[in-house]
Amino acid sequence: MSSLFPFPVRGSEGLYMVNGPPSFTESTTFQRDSGKNCKAVAFSRDGSLFAWCNGERVNVVNVTRAELLRSFDLPKAVCLEFSPKNNVLATWQAYATGKDGTAGVPNLQLCDLRTGKCLKSFIQKKLQNWCPCWADDESICARNVNNEVHFFENNNFNTIANKLHLQKVSDFVLSPGAQPTKVAVYVPGSKGAPSFVRLYQYPNFGGPQSALANKSFFKADKVTMLWNKKATALLVVASTEVDKSGASYYGEQTLHYMAANGESAVVQLPKNGPIYDVAWSPNSVEFCAVYGFMPAKATIFNLKCDPVFDFGTGPRNAAYYSPHGHILVLAGFGNLRGQMEVWDVKSYKPISKPVASDSTYFAWCPDGEHIVTATCAPRLRVSNGYKIWHYTGSVLHTYEVPSNEEMWQVFWQPFPDGVFPEKAVRYQAVPSELPSAEPKPAQAYRPPALRNKPVTSSKLHEDEPPQNMKPQPGGSDKPLSKTALKNQRKHEAKKAAKQEAKADVTQSPGQAPAPQNAARNAVPATTTGDPEVDKKIKNLKKKLKAIEQLKEQAAAGKQLEKNQVEKIQKEAALLKELEDLELGV
Repeated sequence: MSSLFPFPVRGSEGLYMVNGPPSFTESTTFQRDSGKNCKAVAFSRDGSLFAWCNGERVNVVNVTRAELLRSFDLPKAVCLEFSPKNNVLATWQAYATGKDGTAGVPNLQLCDLRTGKCLKSFIQKKLQNWCPCWADDESICARNVNNEVHFFENNNFNTIANKLHLQKVSDFVLSPGAQPTKVAVYVPGSKGAPSFVRLYQYPNFGGPQSALANKSFFKADKVTMLWNKKATALLVVASTEVDKSGASYYGEQTLHYMAANGESAVVQLPKNGPIYDVAWSPNSVEFCAVYGFMPAKATIFNLKCDPVFDFGTGPRNAAYYSPHGHILVLAGFGNLRGQMEVWDVKSYKPISKPVASDSTYFAWCPDGEHIVTATCAPRLRVSNGYKIWHYTGSVLHTYEVPSNEEMWQVFWQPFPDGVFPEKAVRYQAVPSELPSAEPKPAQAYRPPALRNKPVTSSKLHEDEPPQNMKPQPGGSDKPLSKTALKNQRKHEAKKAAKQEAKADVTQSPGQAPAPQNAARNAVPATTTGDPEVDKKIKNLKKKLKAIEQLKEQAAAGKQLEKNQVEKIQKEAALLKELEDLELGV
């Protein structure tokens, strides 16, 4: 298979294809469509067909031969999607009523790609969930109509073969893979009743008893449902629009696990805060969650919802598994700086840490080796363009659109599973003709008075390191809890401080003890007879004790904040003041 798989670029410069690694030249087989009105593009699932609407017609071409297969007179189409086996092209345009208020014409078209005829038209007012959902073999197709799910069989859209009717079905997803098809449905709660998600096996819809699994929850205004590749389990992210505790701007989220065998559980996330992203591994037996107030945690869980590996904390809000599932990218896009952490998830070793600033889009190439990041309008209207990376951190190709133009979309041509074999993970950056994309570290603002003084760290948060949560062979110990880790660090800090004190004594046995030790070891019961002076002495001792604790923390390797460093610097002055007070000077 040639590595010259093309990827389309859509923007104000028109629509064109670029050959993938290693050439990155514009494809000559696909003729550029220079119109500025290209509203929609789509590949078929196997990548063999490509469709686009240029504001005049919807065209469908064979990708390898670049020959026009079909052209449909649908100038207003803004959404396109192929059925899994390329038999049907679905198109959607905005719904419009007549000027006199009469009902509009059907705006969802299902076109037969073999005959070029329209199989069926529907009225679909909302853009959300506009496209019908097919099983992978196209034996069934489903639509949500007036809070019930209608099922059609073998692309016969004139007859509703089955209906799934619950009180108010808000959303549904069909399972991927081979028959039998499973259906996950979400019904929002009302009048004090909880929301619930149920799993059914098509066509057994005979009430709650026929459901494969059922999970109810009170805190849910909307849900996201994610099947694993083998269709054995479903993850449900339940979200509320408002966090009633006031802790989060993002509302409140909970993560639930449901299995086709009836098991269900709440996934316990050890850090409070939003759930930014959840992703199944392509192996279907693990999933990664990115969650918690910044800096966010990322953890891999198994099918028992037990943590397997914790990546610690960092600036991230997204997780992307490679197509083969052996590499995971944790990234911080949107309001974060675009840091990416690339991990080998078989050995849990870090591979690279590239930075893709201002990115609005990320996608793995089907070969599992390359990545595209892009800055697209309308999310960002400046510095539009894309970069092609190797996962080892090298930038292989970069393109920036002219300042007066915009780029709206870029994405890889898909390929069927198994076309690209999994390759061994590389840790050394692959060679590139382009310079490294490491941005210059932004300098923190320093007031003029501090500019010629040594820099002291002022970190707001202490980052947690990665931690393997699997029970180690030969040890039945469970992974340490947060409190246990804290206590362990305190214990280590005290131990280090004691060893340091011993070392000081052994180095200078002949020296008299320093005045600070005399002051610290003074019997607290001694009084000067003046209550005001006694009070001052007590406060000074309190401050010196706090300084001693800070020094112990610093000895244990903890990064102190600026005000803490300043406290330690005042120790000598405080000791002198204490000595003077005790001597009655």
